[in-house]
Amino acid sequence: MNPAQKILKPLREMVRATTIIESVRLSERLGVRVTLASETLQHTGSFKFRAAYNVASQVPQQEIIAASSGNFGQAMAYACGLLGKRCLIVMPHTSARVKIDAVREYGGEVDLTDVNVKSRAARVAELAREHTDAYIANAYDDPLVIQGNASLGEELAAHEEKFDAVIAPVGGGGLTSGLVTGLRACGSAVRVFGAEPQMANDAARSLRAGHIIANEYEPQSIADGARTPSLGQHNWAILREGLAGIHEVPEEKIREAVRLLFTYANLKAEPTGALSVAALLTAPAAFRDLSVCCVISGGNVDVDVYREILKG
Repeated sequence: MNPAQKILKPLREMVRATTIIESVRLSERLGVRVTLASETLQHTGSFKFRAAYNVASQVPQQEIIAASSGNFGQAMAYACGLLGKRCLIVMPHTSARVKIDAVREYGGEVDLTDVNVKSRAARVAELAREHTDAYIANAYDDPLVIQGNASLGEELAAHEEKFDAVIAPVGGGGLTSGLVTGLRACGSAVRVFGAEPQMANDAARSLRAGHIIANEYEPQSIADGARTPSLGQHNWAILREGLAGIHEVPEEKIREAVRLLFTYANLKAEPTGALSVAALLTAPAAFRDLSVCCVISGGNVDVDVYREILKG
């Protein structure tokens, strides 16, 4: 065992409790009783730290390689720094500059790849052949990732407000499968819904078909955290029965949700993080008269992109 690992605290002691925001103005604007569970103040600015720390602290390897559009990469870089480990993050060349810079600032090495020429997965496979002693971490399709994200479900189950529904963004399914797992472990029967960009709706199509359907190419939704090729196998095993449904969200609703969170909740959210509120804008009738918890998964967004969204 690495000596650094002996003094590390378990996951529940390392994560910051999710920030609960009750906004009367936002609820009135949306016509739904909504509570925000914001992970924007989590370490590295997103829920991904829960998964990354759980992975990095439990695998014996001293180097970790992973693909990420940004949030998992910076979370893994930070977690590895805490553990005295190294990490190499494969990122699309279209990743937000703020996320690329953050991975490097947290001590991670970045390998940028043109996803129009070579997929992230293909590049990771190449690096795995070169770094034979490294652990290859998947940002969502890994039991340790699901276990880490389940800590958020456990927090929501313990909250004094007993929600009728929880809505969370869906990319590869790591967050929603973690929420389902954590809530079930606590005996909660709350329904969990996914929110997914309409132009990256592989999870919704998979749920309808009853099997995993992958995107033919990496969809360029403004919600960059949802540009995953498909749901993961471990996630699918949980979500095919555990999700109450997935709401497909148009790009304009994602932008509107970012603006609403800024205006009515004084909260900076990245587009992927705003997907849950965008689902309420897209399908308000589905949640009327319910107590809904919207998970705001992260707040890492380029200044220029954020400015452009707020201008409308």
